[in-house]
Amino acid sequence: MSLPSSFANLRLPVIGSPLFIISNPNLVIAQCEAGVVGSFPALNARPASMVDEWLARITEELAAYDGAHPDAPAAPFAVNQIVHKSNDRLEHDVASCIKYRVPIVITSLGARPDINDAIHSYGGIVLHDVISIEHAHKAIERGADGLIAVAAGAGGHAGALSPFALVQEIRAWWDGPLALSGSIATGSAILAAQAAGADLAYIGSAFIATDEANATDGYKRAIVDAAAGDIAYTNYFTGVLGNYLKPSIRNAGLDPDALPPADPSKMNFGSEGLDAKKAWKDIWGCGQGIGAVRDVLPTRDLVARLAAEYETAVARTMRSAESYASRVAAR
Repeated sequence: MSLPSSFANLRLPVIGSPLFIISNPNLVIAQCEAGVVGSFPALNARPASMVDEWLARITEELAAYDGAHPDAPAAPFAVNQIVHKSNDRLEHDVASCIKYRVPIVITSLGARPDINDAIHSYGGIVLHDVISIEHAHKAIERGADGLIAVAAGAGGHAGALSPFALVQEIRAWWDGPLALSGSIATGSAILAAQAAGADLAYIGSAFIATDEANATDGYKRAIVDAAAGDIAYTNYFTGVLGNYLKPSIRNAGLDPDALPPADPSKMNFGSEGLDAKKAWKDIWGCGQGIGAVRDVLPTRDLVARLAAEYETAVARTMRSAESYASRVAAR
């Protein structure tokens, strides 16, 4: 299925995933100008009144960029909304998305028809992130326009299913927009996501190690220095299973290989919960694809590298396909 017009002007079939604390207007604007969807969690803008300030800046600067680059306008941007009962800002933040006609809204931890209808009222689309087929069915039944399959190896709140299993089971009944998240940090991995059946790659951890990201130098350097084996999968910090850098867990005085399970019923994404989690602000989330991240770069340079790798992977795949076709024809 072809992607809706909301995804116009993409240089690469990529969504930069919304990164808690890290994604800010600087990163979103840089991502969009480089030709990939930039996004941020609404809860990153604090206090709540700052959401309007961020959206005003992003829309104004991208409009100015488009005016100066009519032949290569910016990619669209997205806002992530946590649709969980503890998020006491949800209604306010959705109203801001409506006011600024945010092209793409990414919903997480809950699917509500009224939220989807609100975004549809001005022509926006909703992508819902899922870790299971059950969640995927519910999201579409409740009005989401597309899905983000959050597979094993993704950063933050990741699922446990193989990307191949998750995508193939979704594609058995859903032919609409589908993004894949999980260990994608190279151009060849972007192409692999498409080959598996996804329309878009959903990339987060690689963007942490960029100049524009709101991450400490230590966090960025840890992304560069670490590899997949340096990641722990635990629900200890938020009540939801996710991937975190082991060195940051050790720095907090904990053993990353011996963390007890948390009570999922205690997870809180409201204002009080955000304050309560300040104790874990230096616990660094990331996905298993970080072994491919070797430098801290400007966002435009990272996207340029991904684009070059993608083009190389496409050419290599075409050569392999042609060689195979020749061998078959010769039989």
